[in-house]
Amino acid sequence: MTAPHEQAGPEAETDTGTADGTAAADLPQPNVATALVPVVATVAIFVGGIGIMEYPAELMLIFAGVVFALFAVWHGRSMGQIVTGMGEKIKRALPAILILLSIGMLIGTWMISGTIPLMVHYGLELIDPAYLYVLAFIVTAIVATFTGTSWGAGGTIGVALIGVAETMDVSLAITAGAVVSGAYFGDKLSPLSDTTNMSALAAGANLYEHIRHMLYTAVPSSLLAITVFLIAGSSIGASSVDLNVLDQTSAELNRLFTLNPLLLLPPAVVLIGSIMKKPPLVVLFVSSISALLLGVLVQGFSLGNLFAAATSGFTTDMLPGGDVSETLTSLLERGGLYSMYSSAFFVFCAFFFASALENSNVLRILLGRLIRKLRSTGGLVATTLLSGFAIINGTSNALVTFFLVNDLYREPYRRQRLHPVNLSRSMEDSVTITEVLMPWTVSGVFFATTLGVGNFDFLPWAVFNWSGFLFSALLAFLAPLTRDFGIRRIEREPKGDAADAADDGRAAADDAGEASTAR
Repeated sequence: MTAPHEQAGPEAETDTGTADGTAAADLPQPNVATALVPVVATVAIFVGGIGIMEYPAELMLIFAGVVFALFAVWHGRSMGQIVTGMGEKIKRALPAILILLSIGMLIGTWMISGTIPLMVHYGLELIDPAYLYVLAFIVTAIVATFTGTSWGAGGTIGVALIGVAETMDVSLAITAGAVVSGAYFGDKLSPLSDTTNMSALAAGANLYEHIRHMLYTAVPSSLLAITVFLIAGSSIGASSVDLNVLDQTSAELNRLFTLNPLLLLPPAVVLIGSIMKKPPLVVLFVSSISALLLGVLVQGFSLGNLFAAATSGFTTDMLPGGDVSETLTSLLERGGLYSMYSSAFFVFCAFFFASALENSNVLRILLGRLIRKLRSTGGLVATTLLSGFAIINGTSNALVTFFLVNDLYREPYRRQRLHPVNLSRSMEDSVTITEVLMPWTVSGVFFATTLGVGNFDFLPWAVFNWSGFLFSALLAFLAPLTRDFGIRRIEREPKGDAADAADDGRAAADDAGEASTAR
């Protein structure tokens, strides 16, 4: 569950025309040059506004959405249709928004119960600083694999690992990159993950065949990540970490909280509930309730403090143990429903942009002719990867992106006798694991908010995420030299040559029709 995306079929996104009943085919169709205008403007807004000037991503999404909305209205759509599309997306994304808020409550309650302080204490006692980064990758990957959710793994064990790194005074960017890498490695290969299931479903692939096929890119990406984190950790010597500070922090945690293994009950609830495939909202709520009970029974906090931690976040003012060090203050003061309000608002902005982009029909105009001309496996897979990356950055919705990519590339893959698992893997490598890297996507905002590290700060260290994209393209381009290593073909159906010839004839006819329209 990269993000708990809505469980809706492709028909939910079908657009048959304008609000007044005009068929989509009867609307004026812009040519490729015209369609490039809003794309170039949007890239400038995102790169310049968010990446360089560091303006608020929400505002930049609204500006970009206005650009595509004006383009769509210019070509026959209506603002009412765009707003309606936005509303439909938000309605289907409501479970994701509720889980987003629930994770905030979970962090606040796990803080006041002593659960996260206990995890940090164990981390300080057991983790060698030189192996912190690689352990952050491995532990988060294990949790994400068993639970099927990168969000849950990042919002629980990831927060604790960031706390350990903060206390050890080592790089938060590298630690966050390791957490993100591990979270998406586990999510990608987990049969419990919604994105893993939905990418296989969208491409028409068997789930377990899809997971096995992803190993061709997931294994080298994870090995590269482990190597990078080992090398990065090797530079952390005993002299660079003040062991006295670690002992003092651990002792301070023991002074402020009653630490015992019973405090591991809330994460156990999440793990068991996820394995039993219980609804995520129910699991998170029960875990939060168990944490609140521990806050009363074990830590002795008042009900007022418990509810305040769940809503506005935990603060050190709630602790009765006297002064708290600056290090622990920055670690402990986080969580609460309110901490996720900005992320929830971001979802609204993202879906306005996604609705405007979809109604503009720009993607089909730009990609349609190019896709039909692709004849090599490397070119087809690389274009799929780039399209998936572009669409997820535009829609911020993996499920919608999966079905859009499948609609665009299903027939070209079939013509080249590429098994559906190739398409489903390309979706995962370009959509699932890259969405988190950009600060204007829902998953990107979630991880940046939860871990307290900016997307562009942890991006270079999210090795698994960006290298999976590269390994996927590399396998496809090397296929002629490696005898299709990592590429699965399907046998030609009877009279397949004739069918392929007919497909090529239709593609040529479509190209001729487009050329005539453009003229």
